[in-house]
Amino acid sequence: MNPYIAKLKQHIADNPPNLGEADSVLGLLYECFNENNPYDNEQIKADFEELYKQMNGMPLREMDKIIYPVCKLCRDHKRSGFMEGIKVGMRLRDELK
Repeated sequence: MNPYIAKLKQHIADNPPNLGEADSVLGLLYECFNENNPYDNEQIKADFEELYKQMNGMPLREMDKIIYPVCKLCRDHKRSGFMEGIKVGMRLRDELK
């Protein structure tokens, strides 16, 4: 079995998987999930509408200085929650065995 595993490891090292924009298999799972489950639900849309109301009258460049970091924070938070959820699920699986 060890020679087979060594050959398999060598094959993977020589032919790394295409993960697209992801940095790991877990990241690839998230990218796939995110493409098929957009996060623009009604609550988030309402929250952004409220944010835009609060910025009413601001120049567009000033609004962008606020919106871009907020959107990045939302994306990072969603990605982190997804990945941590998978990790917790895997740990639960191990504990149930």
